[in-house]
Amino acid sequence: MEHKDGTEQTLVLIKPDALKNSLTGYVLSLLSEFHTGLRFAGAKIVYVSNLLAEEHYAEHRGKIFFPSLLEYIMGQLHYPDEPGRRRVIALVYQGHDAVQKIRDICGPTNPHVARERRPGCIRALGALVPLTDAEGNVIGERMDNLIHASAVPQDAEREIKLWFKPTDIPPFMRSYPTEVSDTFYYFREGRLFRQYEPDSYCLFAPGDIAWKTDLDALRLLEQALPTPVTLETVAAKYLINIETV
Repeated sequence: MEHKDGTEQTLVLIKPDALKNSLTGYVLSLLSEFHTGLRFAGAKIVYVSNLLAEEHYAEHRGKIFFPSLLEYIMGQLHYPDEPGRRRVIALVYQGHDAVQKIRDICGPTNPHVARERRPGCIRALGALVPLTDAEGNVIGERMDNLIHASAVPQDAEREIKLWFKPTDIPPFMRSYPTEVSDTFYYFREGRLFRQYEPDSYCLFAPGDIAWKTDLDALRLLEQALPTPVTLETVAAKYLINIETV
């Protein structure tokens, strides 16, 4: 969706392998307004929960490399003994043709292809890591490609709403409709409640600003009707950096 000034937004994640290799400054310099004409609309440091990781990579659920993807984005592979260093930098960029501009700077998803076709792009510094089974047999590979960037504007909307609350983004830079909640919604272990239950988390209280699509989904879920997104997709962003999720 385009912003009212004709710009669009896109999500960028600087992944744990980029952080471990001290590439944050390099990545940000390539994505700077000087090079791209784009500007920040949101930024946060995220300890990635299993819930958030599973929703981000939902399209790969069931594939052989899915568990490894989760461990990768959660920082467990690059910081196995240092949970305090496991994090991702999540960014929203805004501007004209934002999605494609960022994709061009990132380069092809596969680091080997990136080095061949787009030397100098961000992912050219990435690596392919073999995946092995319990007997040590190679069963696939994982791409440690440093950065995630939304592929198309529709993906950008889904991903921004997964990683960012409306209040993480300045009011005049929000590209998607918001709504003020008129009730309480609580979440616990994949279930939705209107009243507090022990060990549940408050997603919304009356007066809280939410993405309109999130509240629409919760209303449908209450009626046991089909929804375009899962309850976990709605909840993930509101539980970011909560230790026990």
